[in-house]
Amino acid sequence: MKKNVGSIDKVLRILIGLALIAWGIIEKNWLGAIGIVPLATALMGWCPLYSLLGIKTCSMKDGECQ
Repeated sequence: MKKNVGSIDKVLRILIGLALIAWGIIEKNWLGAIGIVPLATALMGWCPLYSLLGIKTCSMKDGECQ
């Protein structure tokens, strides 16, 4: 897997993931578990949807994401 998620994108994904999980805990709703997806993609630095669409938000050096 080649990285395709940049640093700003990672921060946003972490914030959104944590917010969704917190919402699920506060509301006692299992849908908050959806927050695991943006957290996981941020930690891996790879988003499968970005791969399908050919999107890269990371900085490029010599044609590769850092």
